[in-house]
Amino acid sequence: MEGIKEEAIHHTALKLAEEIKNLSIYKSFYSDIQKLVSSPNVKKEDFKQTLQQAMKEKGLDTKLRNTVFHWVRTQSKQGKLDPLTSLLKASAQWEKRIHKSLNSMCSDLETSLAKIRVQSEQEELAEKWNELSTCNLDLSKYRPVYAPKDFLEVLLTLSGYVPYTREDEPKWEFAHLPLQVKTLDQLRKLYVEWSNGEPLLGVNPNMPSTVPGFATLEAERIGLGERVAALGYAPVIQEYLKKGSPQCLRAKLWSQVLGADVKSQQITYFNQLKKSVLEVDLMIDKLIFKDVQLTASNDDQYFVFEDMLYQVMLCFSRDCEVMQSLKGSIGNPLTVTIKGKQTSADSVTVFPPSGIIPFHGFTMYATPFCYLYDDPAQLYYTFRAFYIRYWHRLHYISTHPQGIVSLCLLYERLLEANEPLLWIHFRNININPIRVVFKWLMRAFSGHLPPDQLLLLWDAILGYDCLEILPLLALAILSFRKENIFQVNTLQNVDAVLADLSTISVIPLLQLALMKA
Repeated sequence: MEGIKEEAIHHTALKLAEEIKNLSIYKSFYSDIQKLVSSPNVKKEDFKQTLQQAMKEKGLDTKLRNTVFHWVRTQSKQGKLDPLTSLLKASAQWEKRIHKSLNSMCSDLETSLAKIRVQSEQEELAEKWNELSTCNLDLSKYRPVYAPKDFLEVLLTLSGYVPYTREDEPKWEFAHLPLQVKTLDQLRKLYVEWSNGEPLLGVNPNMPSTVPGFATLEAERIGLGERVAALGYAPVIQEYLKKGSPQCLRAKLWSQVLGADVKSQQITYFNQLKKSVLEVDLMIDKLIFKDVQLTASNDDQYFVFEDMLYQVMLCFSRDCEVMQSLKGSIGNPLTVTIKGKQTSADSVTVFPPSGIIPFHGFTMYATPFCYLYDDPAQLYYTFRAFYIRYWHRLHYISTHPQGIVSLCLLYERLLEANEPLLWIHFRNININPIRVVFKWLMRAFSGHLPPDQLLLLWDAILGYDCLEILPLLALAILSFRKENIFQVNTLQNVDAVLADLSTISVIPLLQLALMKA
């Protein structure tokens, strides 16, 4: 048995070694190791021990460990083909619908999906790069390709939704889909620090800052965080984030745990993306401008970040590494012939290069990062890593346990099991409960919660490497406001009850939901 185990470890190690050679860090890492081997610190007579010690001293040991950590996480959560024919079919149909909508919009506007910008336009855009909000674009005829409510209608066809009639029982649960989701007891075991009522952020969440000892506890938490950040080992950082991060450390910890550190190689690539924005005019550039204007620019918390968001989202649309990282998880992208290309070999390309077509509200996945990073490149890489790890699952159809379909099912199961009176109330007034919270789930509460509370929620997503906290928080908010919900009987009025989340405190509310008998 031991021999079989050792052989399995050996094969995994060989596979890992080959995979590392394909990673972007390999060239610089290999170069650093070569320099280290040729240094006086590594002795030929004790090569293994002295090399390991030298790697620790230079921080290469931590870098290698983090690389393995991120590789293992990628392997364990890679998108696989869905076994459910209905989901595969629905996903393909939805993809065709989006592509048709894009092509139709191009025809209506008499424009193309992609074209080379004329030199004068390139120069003007380069000049205004840090003030893109001053660009005079006529966006009046551009419309979002789709909105969360459109995506929800597609998901409801998966669940077998039919409108309620008195002659028939309503059938709007996702329950018939053979997907496994957790119960509240299982969530308690997952979020054990929260369900045990342990102090988070180093303090009791209900303790006012004026209480004696608050400053000491906060300082201790920050001190621990500084040591964790200095260590730089991703699994330790992930564990630390389970109890939340102080604002002063969050930017560094997030980039470390996601492997999104920015070096010269990343800066060069970011500048290449910028160059692509300046040279090639994609039709979705207008959609990005429109989305920023409709969302972040109209939000009191985020409007000041408008220019940075344009830069980040435009570069994101050109990033082919996004599509490569999500291959098999996001369907098949469009292809387009770019006018102005010199050779036929270069004329056909993927549209957009990232493979991601933005929807109404897509920008809100990036806006909270503006509170953490002043540098567009660092913001970009942390946002991109977050998107590749988590956010893409919120707007693509799959059977993944962290995907939007499973999260909708989890929310319904939690609501029915733990708030049966609310569940019955929704049935009686013919409101599908998922309609009430879907916009929260699809945008991970961005634009709905105040930034400080949203960042605490996203700390937990990183700490537990899991999106199941989103439907749990949705349940907690409905439980908190259920008395008001009982007083209304239309979807419009329920939405009004839940519209303002500015007074919501994420940590105590989630702890109450988990500790509820």
